[in-house]
Amino acid sequence: MVPLDRLAQITERFDYIEARMAEGGGDMAALGREYAELRPVVEEIAAYRRLRAEIAEAESMLDDPEMRGLAEDELPQLRARLPELEHRLRLALLPRDAADARPAIVEIRPGTGGEEAALFAADLARMYARFAESQGWRFEVVSEQLTELGGLKELVANVAGQGVFARLKYESGVHRVQRVPTTESGGRIHTSAATVAVLPEAEAVDVAIDPADLRIDTMRASGAGGQHVNTTDSAVRITHLPTGLVVTSSEKSQHRNREIAMQVLRARLYDIERSRAEGDRAADRRAQVGSGDRSERIRTYNFPQGRVTDHRIGLTLYKLDQVMAGDLGEIVDALIADDQAARLADLDA
Repeated sequence: MVPLDRLAQITERFDYIEARMAEGGGDMAALGREYAELRPVVEEIAAYRRLRAEIAEAESMLDDPEMRGLAEDELPQLRARLPELEHRLRLALLPRDAADARPAIVEIRPGTGGEEAALFAADLARMYARFAESQGWRFEVVSEQLTELGGLKELVANVAGQGVFARLKYESGVHRVQRVPTTESGGRIHTSAATVAVLPEAEAVDVAIDPADLRIDTMRASGAGGQHVNTTDSAVRITHLPTGLVVTSSEKSQHRNREIAMQVLRARLYDIERSRAEGDRAADRRAQVGSGDRSERIRTYNFPQGRVTDHRIGLTLYKLDQVMAGDLGEIVDALIADDQAARLADLDA
């Protein structure tokens, strides 16, 4: 059932914000953000109310002999539309993750599997870069360490655009690959893994970091060899003493490295707070696909069979080439739908 009293509260709040903005009073930035968040909800409420009014009007026409035939024709069509609008409205009313609209920090590292894991990590980085391009997002590599064969030791990227974290947050976890490595002469299939962490970008106001809680070390950056080796002590390692978190950046500029390391540290600390709050709210809820348990094996990419399987929702697609080329939309949409269905079930429980 749709909570009608809550619909009234939301529309009243929206009207109040709209009036305040027209007057130019209050914190316009905060009002603007709330207005933007409520507007799609209010539009769904308006569509639902219009349909309910049309149904009520058609039902009243049943008592009029001259209009009865028209009403009998219209009512089945109107009533058939009601479940869809109710579902859309209930989705719009679900509590929103405050971080959904934020840019994201994406971290990719090889797991088990040696050089093959590093090569797979590089494949994942290209996959996400292409997916970001298809979404109209900006994918900016802020820190990257390569192996001599072109694999990834580590990649940190900033992804900016509309709804970035809302769609990428389900990618956190262990990604497993099954294929014949280029370094394998016997043609045997190996299993390797890489880890992906997707964090909402945090601003300085989101996380209070006491400079006294930081230990900042500079060191010589390591590279893949040759001209890429950094021969100056420009790499920066920041240790957050209260949590033990360690962040390293190895670009050429020491000043830029400090910025990158602090950006990543803020994102990690913000994510810890979000995860703790989410855990407090949903301690007994079933496993959340977007919770970011990065020790969980979430997906397998099987190259011999051209198959990709997301283990959280039991989705298998035989379109591995397209997925590796950045066609992640079907998987992401299925994960979002599963998460929404779980949260709707929680509301109904």
